[in-house]
Amino acid sequence: MTAVSDLDATFLDELATAVGSERLHVGAAQREAYAWDNTGRRFLPQAVVLPETQEQVAGVLRACHRAQVPVVPRGAGTGCVGGGLAVQGGVILSTQRLNRILMVAPEDRLVVVEPGVVNADLQAFLLPHGLFWPPDPSSARSCTIGGNLAMCAAGPNAVRYGVTRNWVLGLEVVLADGSLMRTGGYTTKGVVGYDLTQLLIGSEGTLAVVVKAILKLAPRPEARRLMRASFRTMAAAAQAVAGVMSRGDPPAALEFLDPAALELLRGQEVGVGHPQAQALLLLEVVGSSEDVDGKAREMMARIEPFDPLETLLAANEQEAKRVWAARYALSPTLTKIAPRRINEDVVVPVSRLANLVDGLAVISLETGVTIVSFGHAGNGNIHVNLLTNPADPELERRAKQALDRVFRLVLDLNGTLSGEHGVGIMKRDYIHWELDPSSLKMHQKIKNLLDPVGILNPGKVFVVND
Repeated sequence: MTAVSDLDATFLDELATAVGSERLHVGAAQREAYAWDNTGRRFLPQAVVLPETQEQVAGVLRACHRAQVPVVPRGAGTGCVGGGLAVQGGVILSTQRLNRILMVAPEDRLVVVEPGVVNADLQAFLLPHGLFWPPDPSSARSCTIGGNLAMCAAGPNAVRYGVTRNWVLGLEVVLADGSLMRTGGYTTKGVVGYDLTQLLIGSEGTLAVVVKAILKLAPRPEARRLMRASFRTMAAAAQAVAGVMSRGDPPAALEFLDPAALELLRGQEVGVGHPQAQALLLLEVVGSSEDVDGKAREMMARIEPFDPLETLLAANEQEAKRVWAARYALSPTLTKIAPRRINEDVVVPVSRLANLVDGLAVISLETGVTIVSFGHAGNGNIHVNLLTNPADPELERRAKQALDRVFRLVLDLNGTLSGEHGVGIMKRDYIHWELDPSSLKMHQKIKNLLDPVGILNPGKVFVVND
């Protein structure tokens, strides 16, 4: 990798002029803080800039474009696919100081924010207005809106409300050459021109850098009720998910835990249901104080035909938090027990969920790789975790074999390889499995049009960019 000393002095001067010398970091310790993300992979950038205005962002991109130096947009570094890592060196452009909430219009149900606003901070700001922004990734306490936009983040709310792209009205972005572009606007209807907003959401920082976002808001539910249902088999739980989603009002959340997940959690004083259960569903309904109990009873009635071992309706908020604790305890538990876990966020049609869980069991048995699955069953988005160990080459080989088989299974079931994490560097070798040659060629043409020099987040999504 090119050393910092190899960066042209004139180029570094341009960066300092663009953002101010106090916002340009080239020291080893300063750069190390931006060399990591949630993947555990390390790529040391050659410089880090922390702009505070869109003009400073534009200045950075103009300098990088002129010098043909890679520039990597980065939010909080909570990503799971390496999207914010400087895999080819260059400059990390951190948006963490672009963190202002610029305007809220409750009557229009919208808010205008900069990309560095933390998701949870936005939700707290909106609370007095009785509104919220539905995307709710598990990292909401630290992840930023810019990162949510870049990866089209989701979370449990997606089963009812949809993902990030469903809650963005417009963007202001800086293109690779430093020019400003606006997409969308302040209205919920608008069909003038191509929908460039949707093109940019989920583009993983490879097409532009977001400096402002107009977000659509939803009324905050007045009341919530949480249910837990335990099942004898994964197949029964998967069939129950399909049955719940096939009729009536969708739940606000519908989460799934498999036998391996339940086994890990038993004894940790979290609510994992019946001791003989091999699968667990968590369902949440929302509504007014007057009708939420009726919605909960109706949801329980939808579950009963699938012969659950046990059902529980949380009596109060404290009990609901205890039940949710099982779901939220899984990721840290897996991190503790496995030297390495491969965490994939695959999606299949809800009607094929039973096929997916059966197939995963076969793959685990035949490869000898422990697979722990949980996630957002209501839209078929399951987090498949393969537990492995870099110190065991044979287990690593079998884990790679198992991962290939998981991805083939998902695509055979008309699914997709990522529902909310994105591609980054972790799935780029598989993108051609899902996208046909014509689609890949069109993706590359779009990339070349918006970033002809290829400086924006190179090495991500497309293998050809390496």
